[in-house]
Amino acid sequence: MNDDLQYKLVKPGKALTAFVESFWLLQNSSGEARPVVVLPDGRIDLFFAQSATEPFHVTLLGFETGYDEAAIPPGYLVFAISFKPLGAEYLFPGTIAGLLDSAQRLPVNFWGFGKEDLTDFDSFCKKATEKIQSLLPVEVDNRKQELFDLIYASDGALTVKELSAKVFWSSRQINRYFNQQFGLTLKAYCNILRFRTSFQHIKEGKLFPTQNFADQSHFIKEVKKLSGVSPKELKRNQNGRFIQFSTLPGK
Repeated sequence: MNDDLQYKLVKPGKALTAFVESFWLLQNSSGEARPVVVLPDGRIDLFFAQSATEPFHVTLLGFETGYDEAAIPPGYLVFAISFKPLGAEYLFPGTIAGLLDSAQRLPVNFWGFGKEDLTDFDSFCKKATEKIQSLLPVEVDNRKQELFDLIYASDGALTVKELSAKVFWSSRQINRYFNQQFGLTLKAYCNILRFRTSFQHIKEGKLFPTQNFADQSHFIKEVKKLSGVSPKELKRNQNGRFIQFSTLPGK
């Protein structure tokens, strides 16, 4: 990552690991916009942000199923919370399915946050943790929890049939749950997680499938579908143009 972009990531405490993947900040300290291609990584993001050209605002981003060309504005600062699907389901009921490949502006005082909360990242993480804990239910569907534990443990490499057999939940019911709650199928979600792991491998120079892809051709096809380029070009990643926030090295 270029020196003008600062990134920091903090993992949640044990009580939130089923719901929150991370808290993170990104800052473009330069006076110019930074063109990037943002790659999907299977997270739902809640942004609290401001820039040189836009005042404090709050945005909820749904799952992304493909790459998105964007520009990080000059003077941009975002403190963000990345949610796992269960977190999105319990904290934003009935919302996420309609946000596939899109975003929604939320009230500027959402969850009691304001521009003053962008001054100290540690304090932001503490406040966000307390707020999330206050909103979560006492009990969580154990079958859903087991399903996601298996998905994460395999980095999306298990098939829908294999997952269905392990959690004793029919493939049809699981896909109905995913479509209704998140706006995409379980297979599509697993493909994104496989790509996320593959992107990290590609960055390390491993231009061959490692995540249960049928063959090299299938691997290249999936990488092109989700990034717009071949694995070889993705590895080259000139000027750090391709980014996936969940695979950036935290500082």
